[in-house]
Amino acid sequence: MSGYRILVVDDEDKLLDLIKNFLEKEGFAVTCADSGVEALKLLEKRKFDLVVLDIMMPEVSGFDVLRRIREKIQIPVIFLTARAEEPDKLLGLELGGDDYITKPFSLRELAARIRAVLRRAKPSEAANTILEYGGIRLDLNEKTASLNGRPLFLTPTEFRILAILMAHPGTIVSRLRILEEVFGGYYEGYERNLDTHISNLRKKLGDNPLNPRYIKTVYGTGYKLGGLS
Repeated sequence: MSGYRILVVDDEDKLLDLIKNFLEKEGFAVTCADSGVEALKLLEKRKFDLVVLDIMMPEVSGFDVLRRIREKIQIPVIFLTARAEEPDKLLGLELGGDDYITKPFSLRELAARIRAVLRRAKPSEAANTILEYGGIRLDLNEKTASLNGRPLFLTPTEFRILAILMAHPGTIVSRLRILEEVFGGYYEGYERNLDTHISNLRKKLGDNPLNPRYIKTVYGTGYKLGGLS
């Protein structure tokens, strides 16, 4: 997966140098920004495939940077931060983050997480590139979504989860299968991530959590697109 353009945003210069040197050896093209302000300027001028984003930065926090990103583009974002508290993780995912890594961390793990997020953000190679169900329409090549003809703004992870469910309408899809296909395998932290992404999807689809039209939870098993008969 060489050649992917990665923007790394952190206010620690030494850490930026370490990450840049390691990821470049792994074949990535890396650009660094030492503030949220600089990151937003770079995102206006250049095209990136993924952003690695610190949260605690002066002037503009990582959360605010992500909010601005999601207003304009759907690019994968991985949070990299010392804030390990669960509410921070949940907020990061609810805002549209695709993964969340806490400091201290392994550079190899960071590279592996980047590859996993990039894999699931790639266009599907399935023969059927248009999926439709109950007013939802996904274009797997263009990575666009709509609901009843109106644009549906999904993060890359939300898009991939919904695509898996829409490829198997009326069929129970196990949590393990979703974790493997979307997150690249089982990891304890991904369990909660999945719950948050499903919750976000339901909100965007306007699903009533007590009687959902679209995403139905099959307790102890997984999820199903469409009500249970």
